[in-house]
Amino acid sequence: MIPGLNLGRRQFSDLSEQEVLALAISSEEDDARIYRSYAERLRKEFPDSAKIFEGMAAEEDGHRKRLIKMHQARFGDTIPLVRREHVAGFYARRPVWLIENLGLDRIRDEAAAMEREAHQFYVKAAQSTRDADTRRLLGDLAAAEAGHEKTAEKLEQKHLTEDVRESEDRAAHRQFILIWVQPGLAGLMDGSVSTLAPIFATAFATHDTWTTFIVGLAASVGAGISMGFTEAASDDGQISGRGSPVKRGVASGVMTTVGGLGHALPYLIPEFWTATTIATIIVFIELWVIAWIQNKYMETPFFRAAFQVVLGGALVFAAGILIGSA
Repeated sequence: MIPGLNLGRRQFSDLSEQEVLALAISSEEDDARIYRSYAERLRKEFPDSAKIFEGMAAEEDGHRKRLIKMHQARFGDTIPLVRREHVAGFYARRPVWLIENLGLDRIRDEAAAMEREAHQFYVKAAQSTRDADTRRLLGDLAAAEAGHEKTAEKLEQKHLTEDVRESEDRAAHRQFILIWVQPGLAGLMDGSVSTLAPIFATAFATHDTWTTFIVGLAASVGAGISMGFTEAASDDGQISGRGSPVKRGVASGVMTTVGGLGHALPYLIPEFWTATTIATIIVFIELWVIAWIQNKYMETPFFRAAFQVVLGGALVFAAGILIGSA
């Protein structure tokens, strides 16, 4: 453990029963807010899943109210301020902004993990305490969290029929394709193919691996920046439904750079023919990977995708060698 990492935090074993109850109350309140954030995030595109999270938030509110009544009965109206971040080793929730912009399946998985973590924590805490009242209290909390999972399943059965789930999954898959795969694939194709001519022309014109690498690096980074800004500026996604222009720009820019660097990096090897042989093999692999992605995600027939990509790449590759050797 890093010294001072838990400075200012209490150990869970040092909390009084009132503080444990206060911690449970604040945790239920936080989780209800998270579920409502998920519901708001999904309401437009996945209304039925949004209803599930609204129902789960309502369940959290119900548990919080019962916990408050318990606190009032045992300790009075004043609830101590005890939150997750005040307790060493207590399970932590990821910031909502790290999750809410991800896909539907990722949000569902995160919600399931939230319930499991809370349940497992209370079970473990109940087993570790020697005080009978505290053990009973933690056991009740564990049962409540387990009940949340069952409630989520019931809500899912109510709101997510097989047809609805299939429709939402198709919509989520479509958004994934439009935001990440399509721009990323366009970038990968551009980076892999458009940089072939300058890299191999430089290589065969100079037989200098370092110069070739510098040209390849410049071409790859320059193309990545250009493609990224072009993608982001070409469509704000409001009318087309293609989603965040920033995400699409990042996907396109990064994959363009990666596509070019793939066959530029081998020229860090000082020996020319070794570097060129490895770069050529990488080019071959890149082109077939692009064809595979087109077939898997864009539903382009594999042989047609392979013919288009490999033939086009081969022509650019040959042009670069011929120009460099002239």
